Amino acid sequence: MFSVKKMAAALSGLLLGCSASAAKLAIVIDDFGYRPQQENQVLQMPNAISVAVLPTAPHAREMATKAHQRGHEVLIHLPMAPLSKQPLERDTLQPEMSSEEIARIIHNAVSNVPYAVGMNNHMGSKMTSSLPGMQKVMQVLDHYNFYFLDSMTIGNSQATRAAAGTSVKVIKRRVFLDDNQNEAEIRKQFTRAVHLAQRNGSAIAIGHPHPSTVRVLQQMLPNLPADVTLVRPSQLLNEPQIIRPTLPPPPSKAAPKPRNPFHGVAVCPLPQPVAPVPATQALTVIKESIEQSTLVKKIGSLF
Repeated sequence: MFSVKKMAAALSGLLLGCSASAAKLAIVIDDFGYRPQQENQVLQMPNAISVAVLPTAPHAREMATKAHQRGHEVLIHLPMAPLSKQPLERDTLQPEMSSEEIARIIHNAVSNVPYAVGMNNHMGSKMTSSLPGMQKVMQVLDHYNFYFLDSMTIGNSQATRAAAGTSVKVIKRRVFLDDNQNEAEIRKQFTRAVHLAQRNGSAIAIGHPHPSTVRVLQQMLPNLPADVTLVRPSQLLNEPQIIRPTLPPPPSKAAPKPRNPFHGVAVCPLPQPVAPVPATQALTVIKESIEQSTLVKKIGSLF
């Protein structure tokens, strides 16, 4: 008969096997092409770290080629119009552009960033919140077999809706590592990304080649939890995009306790005390119950 000890070992092995592959974390470093010194340090990191290259940057082709040669996944970091007023990169996509103009800009970006397999947006709150604008983008990307990583610079991004009817798969950023370039804050965001991956099964974090970000990644990547695996964004294309809502805050101490209309019932006294069951007899009953269970019989048939 399949022993209880073997059953416990089999179950623990199955649980460990599931947890070992449960959490997937993708990290993308944006704005490649301007700072080769810091970018070369990123390329020394595990090759599951991916890079997003600005197509009009002076070192775009050089850094995309070098990243590919070292095994990193390359994305095009395509400038898109923000809602705020600020200086824009050349060939920044605007919602009012024609399909032909958008196709020209994306074609030039593909030429300037060799080995790219996907695209994400640089800024873009105005562009990504425009459904007609993003539909034009997705129709062009459909011809390149690219995926789109939505940096989620605005909450009502239309990227996923715009991709409907095309072959473009959309994945979403969950954490920005370095909106605040203080190292303590970057470590906090890195830890948050790890926890989201553990909770939801996967998470994508985006950072930049700032010296502080590079230092934090160099410190923290070697100490990832055993149940978290670094992956490329393309490895998450078929993962469910699970976004669980955050838990509500605990109620205030001053808040009154809700009334409980149930007050219980009177306890019925026993006519005579129940005789104690010997421990050996109780264990025998439990052992027989486990051995006869459907789960144990199914597991036993595997051995």
